[in-house]
Amino acid sequence: MTHLSLQAITKRFHNAFAVDHVDLNVPDGKLVCFLGPSGCGKTTLLRIIAGLETPTSGSVMFAGRDLTQVPANRRDFGMVFQSLALFPHMTVAANVAYPLRLRGVDKSVQAKRVAELLELIQLPHMANRPVTQLSGGQRQRVAIARAIASSPKLLLLDEPLSALDAKLREAMQVEIRLLQQRLGITTIMVTHDQREAMTMADEIVVMQKGRIAQVGRPLDIYRDPVNEFVADFIGLGNILPVTLEADAGIALPGGQRIAVNAAMRAPERSGDIRLLIRPEDVCVRPMTAEPGPNVVAGKVTFVRDVGAQIEATIDCDGFTLTAATTPRETPDLEVGRPVLAEMPAHACRLIPAHTAH
Repeated sequence: MTHLSLQAITKRFHNAFAVDHVDLNVPDGKLVCFLGPSGCGKTTLLRIIAGLETPTSGSVMFAGRDLTQVPANRRDFGMVFQSLALFPHMTVAANVAYPLRLRGVDKSVQAKRVAELLELIQLPHMANRPVTQLSGGQRQRVAIARAIASSPKLLLLDEPLSALDAKLREAMQVEIRLLQQRLGITTIMVTHDQREAMTMADEIVVMQKGRIAQVGRPLDIYRDPVNEFVADFIGLGNILPVTLEADAGIALPGGQRIAVNAAMRAPERSGDIRLLIRPEDVCVRPMTAEPGPNVVAGKVTFVRDVGAQIEATIDCDGFTLTAATTPRETPDLEVGRPVLAEMPAHACRLIPAHTAH
């Protein structure tokens, strides 16, 4: 069953389109991430779903009901804002109880529900503490508990982790994902962080200039992006301009011919294509290795060694490659060293070049 359906949603501000004819079905019980750069329309689309913005045209359908003109306070959705919007003068328990108090829920029922939620977010010992005395991660949990206090049918998260430091952010990604799975609540989250989307989402909606560029499972989008924009936005990637020759062969910028994935997406014209290979698929070999198909010579110009992984930039004839390897696979990798870079055919895909709307 599809819980939420967006039908031809458009939002114009004066003459500019913030959201441009978006159609989307959100499956029941899944966590869906709206992913894209600043200004792509993802937060506007979330606010339209929440009822905080009215679309210029189109419909918001939920469980078969048209909510397009229904005000936000009657949609029964929970929302966590980027700023969290907790009440600083209230305790943790009072913040969590606030939506229940607004609905006139009996005080004994409020107290029981708050106790359940504080156990769920592992903060029962902080019920009477002012929220101003909590850490960033603790405030984040309280904001989520408040959003789900009234058992909403849909949870909306607007870049809720953007203010946290990197380590805490990664820990909270896992916590929120586990909580969402435990509750089974349909959740839509806005983020510009592709790593966050890859970690948390059942499904990613990649947005570009107010439109949906691609929808799919995280690994499907990572491995099979529909165009250069999606490939460049989802993870690191070597995206090279290549030439489609008369005999349907593919030539790299330096002129060397290369084999590609047989299941590739083939644009019609040479100027419209790019070759994509992810850094982890580039194999770095010593110059003494036997050359073979899809092998190019180059020189290491930069090395980023973070212990478990090494990221190397390799300057080749007419282009640059980034390779991700490990100290065990490629010992003694250093700047200035000549190497061979193998680009396995199965990992090379052709994709359409980035085109502006």
